[in-house]
Amino acid sequence: MTFLAGLALFMIMAEPAQTRTPALHVATYVDVQLTSINQGIGLIKQYRETTRAETGNSGVDAGQEIGRPNRFVIIEFWKDQSAFDAHEKAETTAQFRARLKAIQNSPYDQRVHQALAADSRPLAIGRGTASELTHVDVPPQGREETEVLLKRLAEESRKDDGNVRYDVFQQTAPRTNHFTVLGTWRDRSAFDAHGTKAHTKQFRESLAPMLGAPYDERLYSPLM
Repeated sequence: MTFLAGLALFMIMAEPAQTRTPALHVATYVDVQLTSINQGIGLIKQYRETTRAETGNSGVDAGQEIGRPNRFVIIEFWKDQSAFDAHEKAETTAQFRARLKAIQNSPYDQRVHQALAADSRPLAIGRGTASELTHVDVPPQGREETEVLLKRLAEESRKDDGNVRYDVFQQTAPRTNHFTVLGTWRDRSAFDAHGTKAHTKQFRESLAPMLGAPYDERLYSPLM
């Protein structure tokens, strides 16, 4: 299964974002020591396979940051809060985190979301694709306006040449003013072209005055 392939299994079954299903989307950022990259890859792959077998898991995969090979992201999808809670209490999860701690460069960063703008297309990601994860954090008073901007961005970006999938996730309460954008592209060139589109530039110009933290965009390749 390729990078984030489990996302397709979840999204095909998911209701439209507006209904706000109880499903959870979790992004965990992992930063290991440069001398421990291969060990980190092994741990993440093992965790991925173990998690896929858990009750209530709708998909899990991982990516390696392009240009910074000691940094990774793990994407998980859970049927509901109870399934995610059971996973968090599982012995295998505790073992993974204990082993990860021994080689980490900094503590892992876990962010729990619900869907804001979910793509309905099947996921088709293979070697050579590029997946962006972007953090968009605004002050609470700018949340609703940012939701509108992000939904529009998702709609327009899905029309871009080379786009495979484009989703926006919103963190659960009380951090609903924090968002994660997940976009997957046929290749790096398609991703770069997206950055030059008028709708992308307009989004960033409209968002910039509201940002509560730097616009954090990271690019990943599949962790095969």
